[in-house]
Amino acid sequence: MRITVAAALALSIMISPAAFAAGGSGLSDKPIPMKQDKDLPKRTPPLLEIGPRFLDTGNIDPGIELPTGAIWQPALWVFGDFRSAIGYFDNGPGPENQEWANRLELFANLQFTPTERFLLGFSPFRRGGNFTGYTRKGASEDSFNSEFNADITTFFFEGEFGEIFPNLDPDDRGSFDVGFAIGRQPIFFQEGIMINDTIDAIGITRDTILIPGLSPDLRVTALYGWNDIDRNDNREDDDAHIVGLFTETDFRWNTLNVDFAYVLSTAGGGGDTALFGVGSTQRIGHYNSTIWANVSWAPDERGPRSDNGAVIFTTLSRTLPYSEDIVYVNAFWGIDNYTSAARGATNGGPLGPMGLLYAAVGLGNYGAALSNRPDDAVGLSAGYQLFFNNDRTQLVLELGGRQPTVSNQNAAVAAGARLQFAIGRRYVLQFDGFVSQQEGGINGAGLRSEFAVRF
Repeated sequence: MRITVAAALALSIMISPAAFAAGGSGLSDKPIPMKQDKDLPKRTPPLLEIGPRFLDTGNIDPGIELPTGAIWQPALWVFGDFRSAIGYFDNGPGPENQEWANRLELFANLQFTPTERFLLGFSPFRRGGNFTGYTRKGASEDSFNSEFNADITTFFFEGEFGEIFPNLDPDDRGSFDVGFAIGRQPIFFQEGIMINDTIDAIGITRDTILIPGLSPDLRVTALYGWNDIDRNDNREDDDAHIVGLFTETDFRWNTLNVDFAYVLSTAGGGGDTALFGVGSTQRIGHYNSTIWANVSWAPDERGPRSDNGAVIFTTLSRTLPYSEDIVYVNAFWGIDNYTSAARGATNGGPLGPMGLLYAAVGLGNYGAALSNRPDDAVGLSAGYQLFFNNDRTQLVLELGGRQPTVSNQNAAVAAGARLQFAIGRRYVLQFDGFVSQQEGGINGAGLRSEFAVRF
């Protein structure tokens, strides 16, 4: 677009007539004063702080200089969240379920620098996919479930070689910016379609790889996992090992992910699995768009843990003009029986990113309104997310459905909603509900309330 001299003069007068008349700039040359502590939002501290405080203001602690040249500023932060929910769930074919379920996630973060830390985590009210609380199935089967334990659910160290040994490259010109993490850690790739689990693993990442002649920024991660691997059926496979190579590249118009993983196992229900996935995230005008394509192949035994199949998943969303509200449309196409490399006991199936109607809530036996398994089906969900009350309240309304591509499954449609309130600085009150209908007149419904505390 070409702007004439006259148009530029008129534009400058509209921006700041006084400044133009004085021959100056339309931008103020007066410095904006720095905000004082009283002008900043009040900090919400974690449960326990020893050493430098989390997201605090003031002078930075000089720290301790190691022989390697690294400056460590040790800090111990204890934080977590508690969730308690009461719910009713009936998907039609199975018995109705009424329950009170509880989940506590407690973490201790021993941080040395922003890139080096130990993280230790417990989930004392949960054992696998079972939660402490009360359950009633059908008309007469009820019980109190005690899943109290002291099992370690997360324990890993992460760091970066270049930050631990800065004296090896004081001018930061070498290739020492290699990050690593070892221990029981959350692993999440391909939007959780390929891997969404916490496993014992070691990962090594080389970031900011510049390709000669091109502008993209490439990240490469190599992964090896040897224990605590839950397979596609959300059950642990004591025999499984996993290796993978994962890449992410930032281009001018999109971010591209190309990932590969291989699971080795001789356990029943499915053995080895090879997986390949490609994902792209981009802006199309005013719209946010993603597309993920994943393939699984079972070279030997096939079953619920390992099978042949593919799934294509795409999203399209937009923030409405003059608003923070969001509208979105998601779709998937499942071919044969796609199986993930690893899926945590509370993470449901690969279609969780489809929306409220497909996602697992991760607490108790309250299931998804629509199956989150992509086996031989196509599906759609569309929603509207509203923010109000100064963004402290949000409402999500969603419609969805799935249609099988084989004759031995039933089509289904559902409508659902979620209402969330922020209470104070640490509390969230949430209500979920849905109604569904399967082909053949099978009706389903669910309703739950959840109270969460962040500390």
